Amino acid sequence: MCRHLGYLGPPVPLSAVLFDPPHGLVRQSWAPKDMRGGGTINADGFGIGWYTPNGAVRYRRHTPIWSDLTLAGLAATVTSTTVLAAVRSATVGMPVTETAAAPFGEGPWLFSHNGIVAGWPGSMAKPASALPTTDLLTLDAPTDAALLWAFVRDRLRAGATPADALASVVAEVEPAAPGSRLNMLLTDGTSLAATTAGHSLSVRRRAADVVVASEPFDDDPGWQPVPDRTLLIATAATLTTKTLGEL
Repeated sequence: MCRHLGYLGPPVPLSAVLFDPPHGLVRQSWAPKDMRGGGTINADGFGIGWYTPNGAVRYRRHTPIWSDLTLAGLAATVTSTTVLAAVRSATVGMPVTETAAAPFGEGPWLFSHNGIVAGWPGSMAKPASALPTTDLLTLDAPTDAALLWAFVRDRLRAGATPADALASVVAEVEPAAPGSRLNMLLTDGTSLAATTAGHSLSVRRRAADVVVASEPFDDDPGWQPVPDRTLLIATAATLTTKTLGEL
């Protein structure tokens, strides 16, 4: 499995979620606490997405995050109100390339997946046939996460809300691929939407910010586990959760 997180609040340097916390995302790449049997480390690439006045920016690499000698300096000086970042543990047989690392994106959207689609790729043949052919031919990478992003993006293009897009993808993929782990994270720079379906997620809500993460990055008592099969929606001022099966 992978590790991912989303931050929304006052501007902070990227280092505030990557390097500074005692169990920040960089440490989680080599010392994760809750992989649920999905590997031992997250060394197959990483990505960080953030927002500028000109839109979303992504920085992705196919190497371990700890090996990037440029990143610490970059992370200390770049600030943003919204950050989505991930470190990757590739499923056996899937490529280790820069384009396979989250976050995936288009326009204001950034997306990450922590988990696995069971029975890949055969289990997805029928659901994928409903996507535009061009989308299938231009996937970022031949991976389950990239295809999940194509499903989500197709719904967003059609006008679905972030919450509805994620929930409907879970509802479509689970029957076709039972046993999948579909923890997804989506942001447009002003809100965060996340699902828990087979893997861990925690949330820390404070007066001015919210963080959702595969696992807490410090010992703040405000961290709360998000129950399995939950859809979480957060803005700078609100935090709501719903049960996926009740949507």
